Amino acid sequence: MLPSAPRRTTPFARTAVLVLLAALALVGLHAGPARAADGDVTWTVRTAANGFGGDRSSYSYSANPGGQVKDAMVVANRSTTPLRLALYASDGYTTDTGQLDLLTKDKKSVGIGAWVHADRDSVVIKPGKTAEIPFTVTVPDNATPGDYVGGILTSLKQSDEAQGINVDRRLGIRVKLRVSGALKPKLAVEDLHVDYSGPANPFGTGDATVTYTIHNTGNAMLSARQSVSVAGPFGWLRAKAGDIAAPPELLPGESWKVKVPVHGVAPAVSLTATATLTPLLTDASGSINPLDPVEATAHGWAVPWILLLLLVLLAAAVAAAIVLGRRGRARRKQREDTRVRDAVEKALRGQDAQPTQPEKPTQPEQKA
Repeated sequence: MLPSAPRRTTPFARTAVLVLLAALALVGLHAGPARAADGDVTWTVRTAANGFGGDRSSYSYSANPGGQVKDAMVVANRSTTPLRLALYASDGYTTDTGQLDLLTKDKKSVGIGAWVHADRDSVVIKPGKTAEIPFTVTVPDNATPGDYVGGILTSLKQSDEAQGINVDRRLGIRVKLRVSGALKPKLAVEDLHVDYSGPANPFGTGDATVTYTIHNTGNAMLSARQSVSVAGPFGWLRAKAGDIAAPPELLPGESWKVKVPVHGVAPAVSLTATATLTPLLTDASGSINPLDPVEATAHGWAVPWILLLLLVLLAAAVAAAIVLGRRGRARRKQREDTRVRDAVEKALRGQDAQPTQPEKPTQPEQKA
């Protein structure tokens, strides 16, 4: 019998690795234990009840550089067979869909994934039993102040014979850490651009599309309220965009691309697009605080080509009418001049044709 070929990790496998992250406590959106949506996953994870609280949806800490935080995660085996799970931490990042995700174990972490350590690398849990897994967050002495997000994960690798791949199923809980020090929340609007699409009606309004990138250039997690407007020269004929969905909370250094339609924009030749962000900072108590607005502008063109074409045609018609009128007057003048000249010549010819009368002889004067 020939030896079986080694299994290779396919793109499907890489996708399957993350199949359960969207299901749960990783993003910290639901309180209570995290349960997988996949029927093959038979365990749950939740935060431990301790001095930090008894009903937490995720972990959230504040610590000084060089400080430590100790906590625990509870894992429950809902299956009828023993369960062996790997344990590790990983850095978080925002996906293109705006969801929080975690780096896979083979990717290098430099924040939460490097600072959070469970007291073991794996755990075996008997059927129907739970295990409390202590872990420690150790903040380096030289840690930069600001926000860090990641997660602590449980992982089960299984073979999928039908697909011929190895699948890594994971459940985890989000960990947010704010390292004390100077907090500098800051958002920037970058690569602002405006495009215009004119209407078929030469006297109607068109649509503008404003695109830009929100860049978190500070050291705190931030979302934002957004407003966009487009105006003609001197701010005339301003049109505002409708409600714009808030971007996800961006980690320090992350970017988010935005595309906003603006309707009812007059083709004012020169357009100015203005994007305004009001950064939103969430404090330790969960309160959201608006910061000073950030504004950026960009210029574009909105040339009413159909209207210009009509104006050109109208101007051409007027010019043609003027030229034709002048030519008509010139021809009429020329005909009048010719008529007068002909009349004069005819009159002169008439005079020349008349016979000359002989002069009578002069009678000599008689003297008395």
